[in-house]
Amino acid sequence: QVQVVESGGGLVQAGGSLRLSCTASGLTFHDLHMGWFRQAPGKEREAVSCISWSGDSTYYADSVKGRFTISRDNAKNTLYLQMNSLKPEDTAMYYCAAGLSCSVKAPRILEYKYWGQGTQVTVSS
Repeated sequence: QVQVVESGGGLVQAGGSLRLSCTASGLTFHDLHMGWFRQAPGKEREAVSCISWSGDSTYYADSVKGRFTISRDNAKNTLYLQMNSLKPEDTAMYYCAAGLSCSVKAPRILEYKYWGQGTQVTVSS
């Protein structure tokens, strides 16, 4: 049974930092591309970042470039998202997902098969 579990969300002031983690089991983690997506109330889910199975290729949404860093530890089946200089507009539910693609273009949600339940990130002004 596949399980994807996010952690690390919370409430932080603008300018602060959070580190999200995602552990996956029941799948071949090191063979899959991994991504972080987010969804704010009343908005569509959007891609934040992704990383290829090897870690050699990454994608970042323009809105988070220079502030967020994605990484993975295949030995621990764990994905990370370091979020610095957080802004109120980063407030959303953040989801981790395992999928089939990660390139220079935004990953398509339909290409990500396994999803976690999400972790809430709230940035106060």
